[in-house]
Amino acid sequence: MARRKGLGGGTPATVALTAAGVDFTLHAYEHDPRAASYGLEAAEALGVEPGRVLKTLLASLDGTLVVGIVPVDGQLDLKALARALGGSKAVMADVAAAERATGYVAGGISPIGQRRAHPAVVDVSATGWPTVFVSGGRRGLDVELSPADLIAVTAATTAPIGR
Repeated sequence: MARRKGLGGGTPATVALTAAGVDFTLHAYEHDPRAASYGLEAAEALGVEPGRVLKTLLASLDGTLVVGIVPVDGQLDLKALARALGGSKAVMADVAAAERATGYVAGGISPIGQRRAHPAVVDVSATGWPTVFVSGGRRGLDVELSPADLIAVTAATTAPIGR
């Protein structure tokens, strides 16, 4: 049985983690919708290195939605993402399409518990941390878990996709 530490909250991400038996900790913070970067806002509010806080970005790879998970203080390298998944060209997905496909609102898209499973790649830098933080499924809520659990629960591969 998964140990949930922190705040309650039944987002699809927390439900999926609990069902998978993954240990995680929820961290809530006061979200400012005017923040220039929601990810950097989370790192600052939670008092953790920005490299430990990961953002979830959706891209269209040869017409198929895929997920890139990279540190909030960097950018997604679309060419590297395409290579990692064996595709030819990736472009950022339309925000509305990303929201429909995941069931989450932009700025709160979690890589976990998405409406439909999408091929996912976690930037290899995440594996250097004992735990990482990803969106818990809404703005102002992050989930802390081990990189190995993140990779397992999202069926992701790892590759250097950040820059």
